[in-house]
Amino acid sequence: MGIKTPKLTTILALPETSLWANRKCLAICAIVAMANMQYGLDSACLAGIQAMPGFLRVFGYENPAVNGGYAIGRTFQQLIGSFLTLGAFMSSIFAGAFAQHLGRKPALWAACALTAVGAAIQIGTDSQAAVYVGRIVLGIGNGFLVTFSNIYNAEAAPAHLRGITVAFFSIAVNTGSIIGAAVNNATQKRLDKSSYQIPLGIQFLVPAMLTIGLFFVPESPRWLVNKGREAEGRASFETLRGDSMAAADLELEWVEMVKGIDEEKKLARSTGPLDMFRGNDLRRTLLCYAVIASQTGSGSWFVISYSTYFMIVSGVSVDDAFKYSIMKTGIGFVGVGLGMVLMRHVLGRRSMFTVGAFFQGMFMLAMAVVATTSPGTATLRDAIIAFTALYNFAYNAFVGATSYPVATELVSTRLRAWSVGTSISLGYFLAWLTGFCSPYFINPEALNWGAKYGYVWAGSNFICGIFFFLFLPELKGRTLEEIDELFERRIPAWKFGSTQTHIHQEALRVVKDRDDARLQDSKDPVELVEDAKD
Repeated sequence: MGIKTPKLTTILALPETSLWANRKCLAICAIVAMANMQYGLDSACLAGIQAMPGFLRVFGYENPAVNGGYAIGRTFQQLIGSFLTLGAFMSSIFAGAFAQHLGRKPALWAACALTAVGAAIQIGTDSQAAVYVGRIVLGIGNGFLVTFSNIYNAEAAPAHLRGITVAFFSIAVNTGSIIGAAVNNATQKRLDKSSYQIPLGIQFLVPAMLTIGLFFVPESPRWLVNKGREAEGRASFETLRGDSMAAADLELEWVEMVKGIDEEKKLARSTGPLDMFRGNDLRRTLLCYAVIASQTGSGSWFVISYSTYFMIVSGVSVDDAFKYSIMKTGIGFVGVGLGMVLMRHVLGRRSMFTVGAFFQGMFMLAMAVVATTSPGTATLRDAIIAFTALYNFAYNAFVGATSYPVATELVSTRLRAWSVGTSISLGYFLAWLTGFCSPYFINPEALNWGAKYGYVWAGSNFICGIFFFLFLPELKGRTLEEIDELFERRIPAWKFGSTQTHIHQEALRVVKDRDDARLQDSKDPVELVEDAKD
């Protein structure tokens, strides 16, 4: 009896299956995206504890002239904010070397251990030096969590859902931020060490949950195929796709993936950090760097790290500042949901960046203008609260939701860990620079600009928007292998969306030839039996 295989001659493109059909893949990606909660938890924790009397009694000093009665030294404030990003910079830059020999899952397990150690050091010390060490260790773990969770979700998802799965990053970050801000608000009136030790303690939550969850996650199929472990890659691929697609479509996507990776390896001289800056990969690397750098260029790190403290020094009461931080984060969470809908159904990647940069710049500019025209008034206080919340909504809906999907799409499978890792390192370096320099602008001991600092970020956002409009190609709906082909053909940015690719048709031909060969093999034994009867 012949082997029945699906007819593929009429298939022109892979179908866009529903969220429910892909529930298994989405659940796996959600587990991996949980890694990014750590980033949100720590950012909210840091933004809050540096304004807590319980923390400032140990690591700050009394200052009756400051709202709240205690102040934090500028140098200590700079270092606790910047050492996390320094640690993340150190780990992200070596992500490619780690991925050269080990997979995505081992990197995430290692990160879980490091973040737990970093949190434990900070909880158990009264020494500023030990806090610095804890921040660096926590940052090293955070760098691996952010880098490898986003790489995994980009490699695991079908093309039409890749924007959503990688945008899980923003959902996880905002979930962590909401939890962190809520815990901060609950403990901020305590006058002992528990006021900051409890928020630091919830940072054990992510390593514990993720360590267990990863046992149910298959390794990245693209990483396995790239390392020559095709059988394991096929098993992982089938686990991720489940029953979301017909057998013919699954076979076609698999062949396209393998063929694309094989073609890329044939064209490459090697796989190492220098390859990021050779040939067509140079363009891809620079675009990836620009996308990640836009997170800092938008002013997000300033808002994330200093929003609560910034409100207090700008005239908002301590109690209200903590409550408004929760509100701001909640509004940002709503923005993520809107961004995911826009990214899938309404706007392309390029439009998301351009529109987002415009709105972010306008909200920063409005806050700075009010600070200039109405300094020290209730109007300024209300403007800071309103425009900070609106900015957070816009950032999470546009640049925040889109940056990691695009960064992971822009680069090749062979170099993804190197390119994304070093781009995130650049992002963390810029974040460190922001964390280190911001106190000079907002701290009463220094320039004391307050909300006028928004002028800097307004200009930065407008520059980013112009860059993305001119140079960012449209990647929506493309498989990673199609994107490889478009860059290899040196297609200009404005033609990416309309250019037809060849790899899908080549994969279709391979599957059809294989299908015909199987049908022929299945007929031969039948013909021999009939001859014997004659």
